[in-house]
Amino acid sequence: MKIKAITIALATAGFLISATGPGFAASSGGDNGWGNSSNSDLKAAIKLIKEEKYSDAQPLLQKTIKADPDNADAYNMLGYSQRKLGNKDIALGYYTKALDLKPRHRGANEYLGQLYLELNKPEKAKERLDVLDKNCTFGCDEYTTLKKAIEAYEKTQ
Repeated sequence: MKIKAITIALATAGFLISATGPGFAASSGGDNGWGNSSNSDLKAAIKLIKEEKYSDAQPLLQKTIKADPDNADAYNMLGYSQRKLGNKDIALGYYTKALDLKPRHRGANEYLGQLYLELNKPEKAKERLDVLDKNCTFGCDEYTTLKKAIEAYEKTQ
């Protein structure tokens, strides 16, 4: 009886892992901030950000937020682009807003952790890593990336 229950549990876990693999994470539309949004302005902004055209993405992200004030992905991408432009205080505000809207947002947690490292606040970065650890049951890229960034930071200290 126990073996049958374990077999069913493992089969279910295997199905869930395959159903929620990288394709699902990339299209989750909210967990990581790089997902496939149905909002055309957000999609266009993400394309610009991937091309490192951070300033060009700003108006599209602002337009997205005007249309959808609770869009955590847009706030996360605003934070990301502002951080890349060197505006760390502004980035902090956008990441905070994204996490106010969606505390488990993987992208915002990772990027906020990265920002904390840039601000020489590794303990705060580790807090973000702990949040990711609790929310990435089978692991996730955001957790791995932030963990490696913290390890690299600690080697330089």
